[in-house]
This record gives sequence, structure tokens and C-alpha cells, in this order.
Amino acid sequence: MTIATPAVYFRVEPTDPHTHLFNVTMVVARPAARQELALPVWIPGSYLVREFSKNLQQLKARQNGEEVTLRQLDKHRWIASCARNQPLTLTYQVAAYDHSVRTAWLDGSRGFFNGTSLCLRAVGHEDKPHGIDIAPPARIKGWQAATSLTPVKVNRAGFGTYAAANYDELVDSPVELGRFWSARFTACGVPHRIVVAGAAPTFDGERLVADTRRICETEIRFWHGRRKPAHAHYLFMLNVVDDGYGGLEHKNSTALICGRRDLPRVGEKQAPEGYNTLLGLISHEYFHTWNVKRMRPAEFARHDYDAENYTGLLWFFEGFTSYYDDLLLRRAGLIDHAAYLRLLTKTINQVQQTPGRKVQSVAEASFDAWVKYYRQDENTPNSTVSYYTKGSLVALCLDLALRQHGKATLDDVMRGLWRRTRGGPMSLDDVLQVLHDLTGRSWAGEIQRWAYGTDDLPLKELLASQGIAMQPDTAAPAQRLGMRVQEGAVGIAVKAVLSGGPAEQAGFMAGDEWLGIELADGDAWRLHRLDDLALYAGAARRATALVSRDRRLLRLPIALQPAASPTAMPDTVRLNVDDAELARNWLREENPGAA
Repeated sequence: MTIATPAVYFRVEPTDPHTHLFNVTMVVARPAARQELALPVWIPGSYLVREFSKNLQQLKARQNGEEVTLRQLDKHRWIASCARNQPLTLTYQVAAYDHSVRTAWLDGSRGFFNGTSLCLRAVGHEDKPHGIDIAPPARIKGWQAATSLTPVKVNRAGFGTYAAANYDELVDSPVELGRFWSARFTACGVPHRIVVAGAAPTFDGERLVADTRRICETEIRFWHGRRKPAHAHYLFMLNVVDDGYGGLEHKNSTALICGRRDLPRVGEKQAPEGYNTLLGLISHEYFHTWNVKRMRPAEFARHDYDAENYTGLLWFFEGFTSYYDDLLLRRAGLIDHAAYLRLLTKTINQVQQTPGRKVQSVAEASFDAWVKYYRQDENTPNSTVSYYTKGSLVALCLDLALRQHGKATLDDVMRGLWRRTRGGPMSLDDVLQVLHDLTGRSWAGEIQRWAYGTDDLPLKELLASQGIAMQPDTAAPAQRLGMRVQEGAVGIAVKAVLSGGPAEQAGFMAGDEWLGIELADGDAWRLHRLDDLALYAGAARRATALVSRDRRLLRLPIALQPAASPTAMPDTVRLNVDDAELARNWLREENPGAA
């Protein structure tokens, strides 16, 4: 492989991790006479302006040994008053205190960074080759480095020089640093690597690798059958913490976070309950290798790192990925039918228990992600709906409706879109055209109602067509009362009050602390959990809630619904298999033909 000489070069040094500062040197080989430089304000895959420049400090520029004047244009852009076509060197530091997958972290035990947090963009040079040299810490031994970038001159620990075809590839390839567990495996001929930081000594790495391989093989075959996969290599980076969850997709890698107790343990056949959640996360982010990183919204054909990039199709790219993440665990044989239906039940209830589904369509939620999904507040459940969860149910409805129609499945649609777009930008028109080509009829009406409307989805009818019965179930106490709470040792903190429920009608508001109840006979009881209501109130239909708000004590009369009675506000359901053969036809393991 021929590696082009970089037009823009970086050196990243975690010189003293205890300062939490990355030292960065940037060289622009042939700058413009007035070279503009900019740090991204967001990272693709996480739709919120995060202002990464707030962590940048001590920016300086030199050329031919002389200091160059830098003029700041706005919050994230600068102009260097340099000479044309003579190497321009910039130095700066980036503070790394964010433990998430979105920015950068550095301490004495681990480092991690995304290029969007550390690498300034040399405007006008984005499409030229880039290089990066990753250095080890000076005074800490035993660290390694891992990234999906192309190695140029790298030592056994992974430190050294890497190449990227352009700026997009550079910043889409995060870097893991520290002492981590590592393993390699091959899936359908594609080399994969997984690195795990922070796991307990009891961590069963062999099981995680085996299960991850099954996920990768299932998804590669889903998209390509026996043909050549879309990617040549892949890296999983898993950061294990005491309590955490999340992931962010990249073209040839993913950064993941999970809780330490969710990992499988050596010698224990039964995995922790959270392990299936981790496998679902791995499945989700890996599916993005195709659905959003390659086949992506037309609006994302070229990312604008300076501002929000709007699309109304996150319900497809995140929602359809969310549909397939658990379904492909089933097809990979990692969970059984019952486990899959439990996961699906949870998703249905999350959507049905969100009043905002009647206010905002999932397409509108996609467009509003920048100001709503990532900026949730007390009114979020009442004003918006998740394009992840409802988007996955739109995918479910479309898949079941296609199966009922009898000419195609959603699997065929996804592979048809891959062929039509050649794994590139796409629009809603592409989706509708592929649906028409496969079935001979228009599906515009269904898409309009399900993705662009606010009526409830026809889940019950469509699930019944595949042998699954959807029946009313008894809601949890908080749901019956129309509130979301956090229960602790000191009491019940009200986090949100749902539209139309008893709590709203009683006058509760987010931020209240529910201390106790007073019954009609004068008895009063201290509450620590909402389950205590059944113990103290019994069959009482009404009570007075004793509430603390801004240190004031309030008495709020509230209607109590019987614990055994199903509620219609909002809906809570359970799924049961009515026809095992029909269910197997939908959930069976599949070996699709070549895409």
C-alpha cells in the first residue's frame, strides 16, 4: 500500500496524564496566505453542538522560526497571518475530562480521544492526506495505543505514525490509550480487534469475543451474503466503568461503554442480566457500519463541522438500526424467542408510555434532535418521542406489513437500498422506490402515517399476523399515576409529570419530593417507594399526597387507581406467542442470499 505524504500532520502527546492535558502539534505543509483553522463544534453520530473549543488552550503558531499572529474569528475558528506554501506549525493543549465516547479523556490510567476534540481543521486542505503521530506518556510505562487508522510506522505497543486519506477519516477514527485487554478474531474473512479497558480480573474475554464474532458474522451475511464485505478491518473499543452505558459508531470502529457488572465472568455459565444489553449495544453500533456510516442521509453526504446538520431521517438510520440490533441477536442464536419478545415489549411500552408521541412525529423528532433529544428536561416526555424507540417500531410495522403482503421483507428492503445507493447517500425517495420495486405497490401512505404522523402504530394487528398477541398489562405505580420518579433512601423525587395523568391533575410538578400520604380516615404514612402505596392505601381510590416543594409542605389530593387494574393512560402491554410456527417464520435464523 502506498501512503501519500500528509498535507496536514498532527502529533498528540499525553505528556503528563495527571494534568489531563493532551499536547498537540499540527503542521500544515503548504498553507494559504491567510490560513483558516477550525475545531469542530459537534461529532457525527451525536447530534448536539458540544463546543469542543472550550477545552482548547494556549494556541500558538510559528513559521520559519518566527511567531505568527493568530486572530480569532469566533468561538471555534482562527486565521493565521502566515506566508503561503511554507510549513505552518501550531501548538496547543486540549483538556480531557469527559469520560463519554464523544470527546476526550486522560488520566493516569487511561486516555481516549476523538479527532473532533483534538484536531484542528485546516480549511481548504480537508480532502488531502492527513497523518498523526501518537506518542506514549513520558513517565508511565506499559501503555498501548489502538485505533482503526492505517499504520505507517508503529511499534508493538501501537504508538507511532498513522495515515488518513483525509480529515473526515482522521476524525472518524478514535484512539484508545492505556493498559487494556486485547484480542483479535476474524469474521467472514474480515480481521477484527477488541480492546477492553477497566474490566475486573474475573472478566470472561473468550465469551465476549465468541459472542461478538457471532454478531459480526450474522450482520456481514445480512448485508452481503457470501460476497465481499464493505469494510476491510474493524476495531471495538470498550471502556468498562462502575456504572455506564453508551456507544458511538465510526466507519471502521466503535467506542463503547458498559458497566463492570454487565460483563460475563470466568467460570459462570449464566451471564449477568446486563450482558444481553451490552450485546445489543455491540449489535447496534456494528450495524451502523452499513446503516449511517456508509448508507447515510443525503444531508450527511459531506459533514459540516461548523454547525448543526439537519435531517428528518434519523428515525430510519437510528430507528431501523435499533430494530435490527436485538432481532439479529435472536438470529445469531445469542438470545431465544422469549428474551427477544421481552426486549420488544420493553420498547413498545417505552413508546406507549410517552405522551409526546401524540404531539410530535418521529420525523419531526429526527429534525429536532439538536435541541430536544440531547437536551432533555422535565417536559421532554410530554413534547417529543424518541426516534430510536418509535423508529424501531416503525421498522417493525413495515417488516410485518411486508411479510403479510408476501412479496418481500424489510431485510430485502435494506439490501435493496444498499444496492441502489451503492452504500452511499440516500433519501426518503430511495426508500419508497425500493419498496415499490420489491412489492409492485406504493408504501407512501404507510410511511406518511407511521413516520410523519402522530397516530398510534397498528402494532396489535401486525403482530397478530405473525403469531404474537399483544395484550393489556398492569402498569407500574409511577406509570399509573402519570409520573417518572427516582426512588432513594430519603424519599421519592419526581423527575417528570406526564400529560393527562392523575399526578398532573393533582398539581404535582417535576422537582417535588413526595414525602407521604394521608388517607380519608386520618392515617398518614411516610413513603420511601411508590410500591408503598399499595401497602398503606390498599383499596382507597383517593388520598392526599404530602409533598415538599422549595421547602414548602403541600397537600395535593390525588386519585389512586387500583394496582390490579390495567390502565389505558398510557398503555402498558405484554406480548405472548399465539402461533409458534408463524412466530418462527419471522424470528428464525436466516442465511440471506448475496446482496
